[in-house]
Order: sequence, then structure tokens, then C-alpha cells
Amino acid sequence: MNVFKKIADGEIPAEIVYQDDHCVAFRDINPQAPVHILLIPRREIPSLARVEASDHPLLGHLLLKAAEVAKQEGLSETGYRVVINCGPDAGQEVPHLHLHILGGRRLGWPPG
Repeated sequence: MNVFKKIADGEIPAEIVYQDDHCVAFRDINPQAPVHILLIPRREIPSLARVEASDHPLLGHLLLKAAEVAKQEGLSETGYRVVINCGPDAGQEVPHLHLHILGGRRLGWPPG
């Protein structure tokens, strides 16, 4: 069981900003922007590379909730970024699918 699953199960405390039966959103402990929230599915999926066709409804739910959380955090007017890192070369440190919701300042391009 990884740290994100433990957060989703309430075994490790986190600053939760949203949760439902399918996902949990919480503030990143090492923020890379003034607003940096992680959105994870409750079900363990190691990475985006490991999703299956049956995950289609969950993936759509995660994107809808990412937009809702961004709006709740006041990011809708000025903009925000949603990032999914996939694998070690992309910077994925925890083997649990997660979306980064970043905002609160101008974000540069290209990233990384």
C-alpha cells in the first residue's frame, strides 16, 4: 500500500480539499505553485500507463473533479495547469495515478 492509498483511506493525515466515493484531493506537502493540489483515485492504479478501457468513467470523473477543485480554489479566472506524470523520467515518485492541479501564479512553458 503506497502513501497516497493510505491518505485516501484516512490512515495518513492530509489537508483534504475534496473527496467523494471515487477520489480524494489534498494539498501537496511540497508545493510547486501557490496552489498545488493532488487529485487521486481511491482505487490503486500505478500510473496512466496502466489504465484500461474499463477505467474510462473514472478518468472522466477525475478530470471533471479537477476542474471543480480548481474553481473552488479560485483558479478558474486566471488559469491553472493539470499535470499527470507517468513514470520516473517524468518525475512520478508515487506509484499511484495522480493529477497535479497547479495555479496561483503565471506558469512557464515549456514545463520541466
